[in-house]
Amino acid sequence: MPVYMAEFKLRYGDMKWYVRRVVEASSVEEAREVAIRFARAMNRGEVRWELSYVIEADRPLMLGAEELEKLGA
Repeated sequence: MPVYMAEFKLRYGDMKWYVRRVVEASSVEEAREVAIRFARAMNRGEVRWELSYVIEADRPLMLGAEELEKLGA
């Protein structure tokens, strides 16, 4: 099954930070729907979750030799 990465903006009072989650779905549209449902479920607490974007990800959240090579590091 393809893997996508969803980025969420979290807000708590004046504070703001970003969190990324890996989403398994058959299409980017399905991944976006899953991410929206996840954000709604997480909004039951004091921290507000907002979906920023969803992208297809071959190696989500991985830092390895391949990523360093792409960056020229």
